[in-house]
Amino acid sequence: MNPKFLLQRILPCFMFFLGLAFGLGQTQQVIVDADTGNEVDDFYALALILADSSTEVSALNAAHWQTSHWAVNRTMENSHRLNQQLLGEMGLQVKTLRGAQARMYDWGDRAQHSAAAYNIIAQAKQNKEVTVLVLGALTNVASAVFISPEIAENLKIYWLGTTIDFDTNVLKRNDFNALMDPFALDYLLDSKVDMNIMPINVAVDMEIGYEELSQAIGNTKLGNFLIKRWDDHLDGARKSRVLWDLALVSVFLNPEFGKTTIVQTSRDSGNRRVTYYSAIDANAIYQDFYKVLSAFEKR
Repeated sequence: MNPKFLLQRILPCFMFFLGLAFGLGQTQQVIVDADTGNEVDDFYALALILADSSTEVSALNAAHWQTSHWAVNRTMENSHRLNQQLLGEMGLQVKTLRGAQARMYDWGDRAQHSAAAYNIIAQAKQNKEVTVLVLGALTNVASAVFISPEIAENLKIYWLGTTIDFDTNVLKRNDFNALMDPFALDYLLDSKVDMNIMPINVAVDMEIGYEELSQAIGNTKLGNFLIKRWDDHLDGARKSRVLWDLALVSVFLNPEFGKTTIVQTSRDSGNRRVTYYSAIDANAIYQDFYKVLSAFEKR
């Protein structure tokens, strides 16, 4: 047999098994849960993880922000529509699911039954570990665990919320995401879900000026779309904003951009060990964000 022909037959098989052995070419799967209609930062965080080649978003869930004083009618539907709009702008096809219309109920079956919650359940029953990035209220994840408590140990949650004093371990829950569903947070803290939290007092380092951001990304189609979200959103921030959610997504993708510490929560906050981000490198996060967006435009 011709040695060249033999090599052509054997080499692809060898590379295939090498890939299986070392995980080459594999992408990590994540569920992303976002209250996209609430603020500007969700679009930026979603654009990063959707553009990142190392990660596959298996479902993009819409989260409510119905408890907010700024709430529009049907906030979850508002988030759902914007999720689909962003995917259209990026030319991507990702499963988009509706989540809860509002926070969990006050008594009885407290779960909000939704397509998002049941998809989390289905994935957790099929896999030993399912990662969910939550950019808003914890309603969808907590409802999934309330419906099927046995999935708790299979879930790894990354969430933006709460404020913590790292010297005293005092936890405060007076931020937007926590207040959108206080029971959901309590329920998950009391569960066996693996929780990794980006606190507000760390993510605040993500403040950036409009001019700096627009100069960095405004020369691309996707960048212009993201800047338009900044321009069109109705709030008082014009010259600068904190892109909170971008911090969580970026350090998930690039652990070297953040530092973590283990916090033992108090008895009224689960009395458990929770991983908290104690610091982030905001400059590195933004530089990587610009690079990923630029690479995506060239695909």
